Amino acid sequence: LLLALGRPALSGAQATEGAAAAPHRRFEYKYSFKGPHLVQADGTVPFWVHTGNAIPSADQIRITTSLKSQKGSVWTKNKSIFEYWEVEVTFRVTGRGRIGADGLAIWFTEEQGLEGPVFGAADKWNGVGIFFDSFDNDGKKNNPGVIVVGNNGKLLYDHQNDGSTQALASCQRDFRNKPYPVRVKITYYQKTLTVLINNGFTPDKEDYEFCAKVEDMVLPSQGYFGISAATGGLADDHDVLSFLTFQLTEPGKEAPTPDAEIPQKDKEKYQEEFEHFQQELDKKKEEFQREHPDVQGQPGKLFELFFNDVFETVSDRELRQIFEGQNRIHLEIKQLNRQLDMILDEQRKYVSTVTEEIAKRGAGFPGQQGQISQQEVETVVKTQEEVIRQVKEIRSSVTDALRSISGAQHPGSAGVYETTQHFNDIKEHLHIVKKDIEHLVQRNTPSSEKQKCPELPPFPSCLSTMHFFIFVAVQTVLFIGYVMYRSQQEAAAKKFF
Repeated sequence: LLLALGRPALSGAQATEGAAAAPHRRFEYKYSFKGPHLVQADGTVPFWVHTGNAIPSADQIRITTSLKSQKGSVWTKNKSIFEYWEVEVTFRVTGRGRIGADGLAIWFTEEQGLEGPVFGAADKWNGVGIFFDSFDNDGKKNNPGVIVVGNNGKLLYDHQNDGSTQALASCQRDFRNKPYPVRVKITYYQKTLTVLINNGFTPDKEDYEFCAKVEDMVLPSQGYFGISAATGGLADDHDVLSFLTFQLTEPGKEAPTPDAEIPQKDKEKYQEEFEHFQQELDKKKEEFQREHPDVQGQPGKLFELFFNDVFETVSDRELRQIFEGQNRIHLEIKQLNRQLDMILDEQRKYVSTVTEEIAKRGAGFPGQQGQISQQEVETVVKTQEEVIRQVKEIRSSVTDALRSISGAQHPGSAGVYETTQHFNDIKEHLHIVKKDIEHLVQRNTPSSEKQKCPELPPFPSCLSTMHFFIFVAVQTVLFIGYVMYRSQQEAAAKKFF
C-alpha cells in the first residue's frame, strides 16, 4: 500500500495509451487441447491428429514413452487463419537416467511434419521449430537447452552440432525431472518471436523468465501447430498436458471472424460425446446417492467429505520444505558463482596493472638500483596466473554443484564430502602460494634497510609490491573463510534430509 501511495499515478491518457498498445488476445479452441476428458471415445483428440508412438489419454498426450528409438507427434488438422499468435505449452520430461534423450519440439510450419528425423518430425520444414534438446551430441556440455531454428524448406537440421550452426537464438535450461510441470510461452507478434519459460520449480503458472528472442522473423501467414518428441539410445517420457493457442490482433484492426458453422459431421460427433459424458455423470450421481444417503440435503457434510484433503499432510509439508530448501541452496550457489566471477575479473585487472607498471619502470629507469629482475617479475605474474586458474577451478566446481543440486531430488552425503575435500585442497594450495610470495619478498628485501618503493614519476594509482601481496593474502583469507562458512550453512541446511 505504501509503495502504491508513493508511486506517481498515471494519467488517464497514459493508462489508455498503454492498454491500447496491447494486442487483442482471443483463445482458439480448434488449435488447442487440455484435460480432463481430452480424448474422445474413438481414441482421437478433437481437431488434432496424432502419429507414431503418441498415446492420448484423458488428461495428457504421451508423445513418446521411455523406450529406445521412439518417435511421435501431434498436429492440428486445420491451418491457422491468423497472422500473429501466442501458444502456452505445459509438459513434463521425466526419466530414470541422469541424462535423457533426445528431446521435444514445438512447431509452426506450412505443412504437417507428421514423422521424420528431427525430434520425431519431418526435416526441411518451412517455418520455425523450438527444440528442447536433452542430449549433448556435440560434447560442449550445453544441454539440456532450448534452441530456436528457422527453415525455408531447404535446410537439413545439423544434428551433430545440436543445431548450433543454424540456431537463431538459444538458452540453456534444465527441463527434466522437475517437481512441477514446465511451462513455455511462445509469442509471434509484429515479426518478433519471443520464448519465455517456467523452470518447473514453483507452482506459480505465471513465473516466466526470458529465454530467447528473434526479431525480423518472417513466418508463413498460415500454418500448422504441432509438438513432437523422440528418443534414442537413452529415453525419457515426454508428456504434454496442454497446448493453448491464442490469436493476436494489432490494436485498431478488426479480428477475423470465427467460423460461423461447425460441419454437420463434427457437430453430430460432439453431440454424441456430450450425451455420453452426461450419462456417465448421471450414473455417478446415482451411485454417490446410494453410497452416501446421510449427506443428502446436508451441504456441510458434503463439503467436509470432499474437501478434507485441502490441508497438507505431514509428508506433503516435508516434501514442500525439501523443495524450498533446495531452491534456496540453488539461489545461494548462483550468488556465489557471481561473486567468483567478480573475484576473477579483479585478479585479471591486478595482473594487468602490475605488468604495465613493471614495464613502465623498466622503460623509464633502466639502470636504477634496486630494480626487480625480469625473472622475479615473471614469477609474480605466473603466481597470479596460478591464482586465477585456481579461481576458475572453483567456479567450475561451483557450477557442477549447481547442476547437481538443480537435478537432485534426494541428495546424499557423498557430494558434501567431495566438495569439502575440494575446498580443503584449494586452501592448502593457496597457503603454498602465499609462502612462495613471502619468500620472494624476503629475498628481495635488504637485511639492513627497510624495503622502499622506488621513486617513480607521478602516477595516479601507484601500488607497491608489498601492498599488492598484502591485499592478495587478505583477499585469500577472506575467500577461504567465506567458503568454510557457506559449507557449514549447507551442512546445516541438509540436516532435515
